[in-house]
Amino acid sequence: MFRIVKDTKIDFIGRRKIAYIVSGILVLLGLVSIVLVLVGKANLGIDFAGGTMLQGYFESEANIADVRSALGDAGFEGEYITKLEGRTNPHTFLIRVKVGSEGGQTMAERITNAIKVKFPGNKFTLDSVHEVGSSVGRELQGKAVWMVLLSMLGILLYIGIRFDFRFGVAATVATFHDILAVLGIFLVINREISLLVVVAILTLAGYSLTDTVVVFDRIRENLKSFRRKGDFIATINMSINEVLSRTLMTSLTTFTAVAALFILGGESLRDFCLALLIGIIVGTYSSVFVASPIVVEWENKAPKRFK
Repeated sequence: MFRIVKDTKIDFIGRRKIAYIVSGILVLLGLVSIVLVLVGKANLGIDFAGGTMLQGYFESEANIADVRSALGDAGFEGEYITKLEGRTNPHTFLIRVKVGSEGGQTMAERITNAIKVKFPGNKFTLDSVHEVGSSVGRELQGKAVWMVLLSMLGILLYIGIRFDFRFGVAATVATFHDILAVLGIFLVINREISLLVVVAILTLAGYSLTDTVVVFDRIRENLKSFRRKGDFIATINMSINEVLSRTLMTSLTTFTAVAALFILGGESLRDFCLALLIGIIVGTYSSVFVASPIVVEWENKAPKRFK
């Protein structure tokens, strides 16, 4: 079987203090992002912040810069405009504006009127309008938080039953670390946090868990064989090295597939795929440098024989 790396003997646990610094920065950024979300200062999509999304098309060619200029002249802020490729009409645009609503049609009329002023000789036809009020956005924020918390509880219970309570805590912390890391990086690069990003985060939780389970499975097997004659940290390092090729192969394959979707899937899927791409990298890192070191630190503080 093809292996990316062969017979490695890397001291992963010995480098855990460096990983703590990296993870600490990522977690801190994630916590800042959550605080900004709660106070309404983050770059939220209209799903959470409220606003209007409409789709329409021009009779002839129009460019994004001119459409953005038209909305800016009309006093709109935080607009998001993309040209939709592959449509029946090649001049179709998706416009999202994060402003207080005045009723779906009223807001849509304000946007279309602004476009008509800028493009007097190029008719703009409205296809659809989607309005999200600020109260609905706050409700969706609350539901998104509950979805993430319930997924964390499920991970804790599953790993705790399958392995050991310590492993369950370690896997839950690692998954929560991944979620915060994605949110923190989105904060740094100023990308929108939308409902699709939350879906990507929940998908990431499952992916990260699967990767962690593979590492924990090998650790459990080796602890059974070496618990009487082997050093605990050496056994953890050996286990990680044994599954390293499989972990890298799985992550690289998944990353390639998501990267193709990121490039070819269109603007509507861009943030979703970006969150997954970041999550795949962070999830692979956390399985090695977050989940396993937590088990080691716990063992150092309170030694225990694993079954």
